Amino acid sequence: MVEKLNPSSDPKKFQLRVSCYAGYRGEEAPRSMFIHDKKITVKNILDMWLAPDHRYFKFLGSDDGEYIIRYDEKKCIWELTFYKEIDP
Repeated sequence: MVEKLNPSSDPKKFQLRVSCYAGYRGEEAPRSMFIHDKKITVKNILDMWLAPDHRYFKFLGSDDGEYIIRYDEKKCIWELTFYKEIDP
């Protein structure tokens, strides 16, 4: 299990921490994330894709929100790029 923190020097920006699991192929996939102190567990990974310097994951969270997060491989940080609240 690996936990990485998105360091932010700007106090107006939130801190995003992502806990990952590297499966038998060694590729890390997010299992949960924390936005400040709120834990959101990954219920279902909906999609994932690669860009030249980033890895993207689209997933359904335990709060029933839809998220897209990306991992910046050069900076070694996670970033939230999309959030959608799913209507009940």
